[in-house]
Amino acid sequence: MRRMLLAVNNEECGATIIEFAIILPVMLMLIMGLCEFAFQAYVQSVLSGAMQFAGRDSSIQGNESDTNGKVLDQQVMKSVWSVISSATYVSSRKSYAQFGTIAPEPFQDNNNNRRYDAASECFTDLNGNRTWDADPGLKGQGGAGDVVVYRIDISYPRLFPVAALMGMTGNVALSSTTTLKNQPYKTQVTSAATQVCP
Repeated sequence: MRRMLLAVNNEECGATIIEFAIILPVMLMLIMGLCEFAFQAYVQSVLSGAMQFAGRDSSIQGNESDTNGKVLDQQVMKSVWSVISSATYVSSRKSYAQFGTIAPEPFQDNNNNRRYDAASECFTDLNGNRTWDADPGLKGQGGAGDVVVYRIDISYPRLFPVAALMGMTGNVALSSTTTLKNQPYKTQVTSAATQVCP
């Protein structure tokens, strides 16, 4: 009996299989995780490139009729769908009179609290709605000479279900934003900045 136990104790034939069985799940998780992140970087690159191309197209004369941007959204998503057909998207466009107005409307901070107080402080109304706006942009493509901030958010299911084991959600969310100026194909229409006080 003692001789048999010593023989089993010195046996190493099955050790490699046991070591491989222990390492395999970790190795597979690493490989799938790297593939997931590499694919995510690729989709982000495709999305950003398509956004830049569509953004340039949107700024030229003739595209002002696409006020809701459906044509340009489809152009961007056609590139994304060629990579991942299950992607969904939400897009937004805001137009500004100039690059300097992509910021909260200026106000007189009388009490130095760095917040606009409607009851006691005046502000400069940049978009003509007589309301202080943290983002004075107007929805849509804007007109001639306007600055447009165009953003698309996409979502698609992960390639591997193992992401849940690593604490990740089942979907990947990516976004891309581009800021461009429409060509001056006609006279720009803007609201005159006015001072509004309570």
